[in-house]
Amino acid sequence: MLDKNKVSVGITPTCWTNDDSPLLGNDISFGQIVSEMALAGYVGCSIGHKFPSDDDEILLELGRRGLRVSEPWASTFFTVNKMHDRTIEMFETTMKRIKYLGSDIMVVAELGHAVHQQGYPPVANKPVFSEDQWKALTEGLNTLGKIANDAGMTLCYHHHMGTGVMFRPEVDRLMNETDENGVHLLLDTGHLYWAGDDPVKLAQDYATRIRHVHLKDIRQDKMEEANAKNLSFIEGVEEGVFTVPGDGAIDFKPIFDALGNADYAGWLMVEAEQDAAKANPLEYAMKARKFLRDVAGV
Repeated sequence: MLDKNKVSVGITPTCWTNDDSPLLGNDISFGQIVSEMALAGYVGCSIGHKFPSDDDEILLELGRRGLRVSEPWASTFFTVNKMHDRTIEMFETTMKRIKYLGSDIMVVAELGHAVHQQGYPPVANKPVFSEDQWKALTEGLNTLGKIANDAGMTLCYHHHMGTGVMFRPEVDRLMNETDENGVHLLLDTGHLYWAGDDPVKLAQDYATRIRHVHLKDIRQDKMEEANAKNLSFIEGVEEGVFTVPGDGAIDFKPIFDALGNADYAGWLMVEAEQDAAKANPLEYAMKARKFLRDVAGV
């Protein structure tokens, strides 16, 4: 059982709007998003494109609602030639900002050659890294992990559809070839399930290295339809592949058990990339919050 005194439950803005497809939920304001997050019973959130550019305004508006920032997204490009130094520079800039906003988590994903934003079917068209690219990635992540540790932050790697670290063997390789003290794992249940792998097994195998969790569920019929039609990642999102935990095909109870047995401490982030016109964000946010109380005990 998860210890509710060690776990914070948050939600991402993707239930309302989408950074990869900004027209989804474009009519929904920042104020509505954060107010409904608080109304649904969450204590934190990640930052989305609807958020103000002024960090003090973000802190003010979140504070008024009893919310705090859980994480940023920081893209890495270590597998792209001549992007090593620029990637580190971008990471340090984002880390400085997120630390000011009160978070100690840095979420990263390698987007070198990724296809999830380019309109290609993610499974068939994902990049496959060469040995040199793997070396550049793992060494680069080790560097970021040390930078994060020195700043009192925790680096968590996000496996992601349409990227070079998408399938379970790629997650395994990344974990095996990086420093376990500096590079931790973000478990994203929906991304791994869509990739055809088992999020329960990943949670069980890496429970002690998981430091951040994104909770997505999958509508099985929509996923199978997206794969059969060779839809892009964004098209799959628009068609409703993702939903909130408890509303789809994934069995979350053994995932929560594995994390609880490892004395998990950190964020559980509800993340359902959905079209708000098809799935009312507040309704689904409340549904997910109830599910986590009932099933995870938090």
